[in-house]
Amino acid sequence: MNLIQKILTYLEFMRYKNAAMAGVSSVIAVFIVSSILDYPMEGDLLYNISHLFYIFLMVFLATGAGNMLNDYYDIDIDRVNKPHRPLPSGRIGLKEAVYLTIICFSIALLIAFLINPVSGIIGFINVFILIWYAKTLKRTVLLGNLSIAYLTGSTFLFGASFFGTDGVIVMIPLFLLAFLATAAREIVKDIEDIKGDSEDGAVTFPIKYGEKPAIGLAALFGFLAVLLSPLPYLMNILTVHYLYALVFGALCFFIAIYALVANKDYAKSSKYFKLAMFLALAAFIVGLF
Repeated sequence: MNLIQKILTYLEFMRYKNAAMAGVSSVIAVFIVSSILDYPMEGDLLYNISHLFYIFLMVFLATGAGNMLNDYYDIDIDRVNKPHRPLPSGRIGLKEAVYLTIICFSIALLIAFLINPVSGIIGFINVFILIWYAKTLKRTVLLGNLSIAYLTGSTFLFGASFFGTDGVIVMIPLFLLAFLATAAREIVKDIEDIKGDSEDGAVTFPIKYGEKPAIGLAALFGFLAVLLSPLPYLMNILTVHYLYALVFGALCFFIAIYALVANKDYAKSSKYFKLAMFLALAAFIVGLF
């Protein structure tokens, strides 16, 4: 395996598309907060681009390291279900995987603390949760779902931390929307995977407490997301244009909840919860004007 093939294998191991999307979300948060607080980016163009790159790189490396650590702990399952992945296929060795994960986490934390102390604290908390999740939380009823929900929303918090605590505070509403939408979607996915998870010996919320309570909990998270969605306007963070654009996101939330509760169409529900989150992000951007 030559150098280029090795790098491509490492990127595949990190699930680079997923990691890149998380990094882009953090960069978008920087622009949103900059506009809301009317804080101009300091310094010249090169300075700003370099700092945005640091934010992207930190989230990319931390997310990628978390993905690799998950594959490390799931290697026995992946040997059966996903033997083509870099680790079970033998394209990457176990020791090599551990070293690569440690390096990525270490660089990510270094970058986070170099940005500012607030970014460093959020980065440290996220890395800790990523490690805890891979080792323990993902096999813990509901806590695994909530961990993923927090980590998804926290990409916006980390980007906002570029402006310190002020940035984090104004980004809390978008964090909450991302948290609730992701929590609902994660539970829906668990309902959808009851049969497979049962065969693998997993103990998820719907397996332990039943399908109906899981549907109710996912729907509750969805309703809370809709109820809290006007907060950025009510807090005078965004303009009325946010509410106009938010209609589409709210509609997707209701479609997701209806598909879940009335039709038990879990695949459709999961898809619309994800779409609702993207539309809520778009509404945030529209609400800046």
